[in-house]
Amino acid sequence: MLIQYEFLKILRKRSTLIIITISLMLTGFLFGLPIIQYQIYSQDGVIKGTKGIAYEKEQYAKLSVPLSEEYIKETIQEVQELFKNPDSIGYDGKESFLIGDAYWNKIAPRETLLSLIANAYSKPNEVFGYNQFPDFDITNGAFFYQSIDKKIETLLNSPSRALSQRQKEYWRSMADKIDMPFQYGYYKGWEVIISSFELLIFAILSICIVIAPVFSGEYQAGTDAVILSGRYGKTKLITAKIAASLLFGTAVFILHITVACGLPLAVFGIDGWDLPLQIINTVIPYPFTFLQAVFINIGIIYLVLLAMIGVTLFLSAKMKSPYFVLMILIPLLFIPMFLTPNGTTGLYNLSLFLLPYRSTRPEFSKYISYQFGGFILDILSIRVIVYLVLAGMMLPLAKLGFKRHQVA
Repeated sequence: MLIQYEFLKILRKRSTLIIITISLMLTGFLFGLPIIQYQIYSQDGVIKGTKGIAYEKEQYAKLSVPLSEEYIKETIQEVQELFKNPDSIGYDGKESFLIGDAYWNKIAPRETLLSLIANAYSKPNEVFGYNQFPDFDITNGAFFYQSIDKKIETLLNSPSRALSQRQKEYWRSMADKIDMPFQYGYYKGWEVIISSFELLIFAILSICIVIAPVFSGEYQAGTDAVILSGRYGKTKLITAKIAASLLFGTAVFILHITVACGLPLAVFGIDGWDLPLQIINTVIPYPFTFLQAVFINIGIIYLVLLAMIGVTLFLSAKMKSPYFVLMILIPLLFIPMFLTPNGTTGLYNLSLFLLPYRSTRPEFSKYISYQFGGFILDILSIRVIVYLVLAGMMLPLAKLGFKRHQVA
């Protein structure tokens, strides 16, 4: 009954409804932007919105294939043959490319796939396109997956990464679990979600704003004396306030996730949920499908939320005004947006990747790992541990902080 009372106390505030409504509208707008702005080009011109999405899905219907060595070799050979016709080649002063029917009929429908194949052969930090295919020698085979392995080794052995031997072995072991050949297909809806996860920081902020007065609001209203002198004021009521805050945060988070994932999947479709992440970037070491990747990162963001609820409640128990709470929370959540990592190693970078904003971003392709003696944890695992521990620490401290509050 106490939890229900405290939950309804949070929910019935006019400010709560306004803040959450604005936050949901903002989430819908931000995750809907890729739909609004979507456009694709055909030989007849630009196709926008849902018509463009339907057109692209139709093109992909022919590309749902396993990327076997034979398929890769045949694809490269087809493009090489197109470059043998001088009438189909354009030149911009720097590089050659295909034009006319050769481009629109043979390249445009699968240019994303061709770029994926080409970049398997590029060096790290280089970007290849289909126009590099004429330079490829595939007489004895494409060696697509061998090239990916070499590229991964180059990344692991890069001096700038400064990875230990154990870290290299850790990433090799993870990459070995990836199923080959890659299954290719349409995955746009999932790509939009994965690339937009950090926008959920606004949902976290809205929840924290709403629960900031849970304890400090009692100080402002002068009801702290009544609560703390009551029979259950220092025990069950404090627990009920914390439980209600967690329940509210979870319910609002589910609403935001439903909007954030529902919009792209409703328009772009759920196609590609079972495809491997490697069809976005061949050097991603995690053996996840798109669905698994989305669920894992949602789980991490939820843990970030729980920890931030704990921090908010702790500050609320310590400060006499919700505004003071927000003066600390807002910089904590948003200053990291303006801090850019200069690498993937070093105390500064490894700390930055664990801050709340950065922790909403998957970082699937960056090989970020933490070594504790002979024990290695990747960035996803360490985030789970850090935010579970933080939530586990801050929630009891919030309870203790209000319990020990000295009434004026």
